[in-house]
Amino acid sequence: MMTRGVILAGGKGTRLGELTKVTNKHLLPVGPYPMVYHPLKKLVGAGIKDVMLVSGTEHMGDFVELLGSGREHNCQLTYRVQDEAGGIAQALGLAELFCKDARCAVILGDNIFHDPLKTVVGESADWPDHAWVALKQVPDPQRYGVAELSGKKVLSIEEKPSDPKSDYAVAGIYVYPPDVFEVVKNLKPSRRGELEITDVNRFYLEKGRLGWSMLEGYWTDAGTPDSLLRANELVRENPPRY
Repeated sequence: MMTRGVILAGGKGTRLGELTKVTNKHLLPVGPYPMVYHPLKKLVGAGIKDVMLVSGTEHMGDFVELLGSGREHNCQLTYRVQDEAGGIAQALGLAELFCKDARCAVILGDNIFHDPLKTVVGESADWPDHAWVALKQVPDPQRYGVAELSGKKVLSIEEKPSDPKSDYAVAGIYVYPPDVFEVVKNLKPSRRGELEITDVNRFYLEKGRLGWSMLEGYWTDAGTPDSLLRANELVRENPPRY
């Protein structure tokens, strides 16, 4: 089964303050490129040529102007507007027609990481009906979704736990089988009023259909001033492998 790519590049970027007053955070620089180039290069490097970018109404024109048809990036780009912020899972749901006959590799647009994506995509391909998450050992797991493991099995996923059961953070890199869109349709909004990607992953966990790959190199989001600075330092010191 073929795999298509989805980059989720919505959100207001409010945690970045003045930096995102007039632009989308995914257009800010990380190393020598706009941030959104990094997930796109990862997907193309993994052999994925059909990519959908999901973003809000305000800056969609900027993404189209920057990336065009995708020809310069050796892929075909499709764009989809998320009318209002409704969570990561809701944004993923917009890719239903795009991915209806394919597995979808999903990257949150502010994820900056060193490893090539083809390892995660390749390991997940051996389990075509499974969802797949990338994990990274972190010093501050209470900031993230945390996976508890037993061998290759995921025992639990907790969102921002005060007492984490492990130090394995769920990175914003996922691969889903085509039935993920039925899962999204049946989700209930969280206390934040959003459809949460953690609930999607929990569905597959409870069905015994959730696998994982471990990121060996660095990984960070770039959604706060501190993490944006760190992402730039990491990329300058040790450029990502695509």
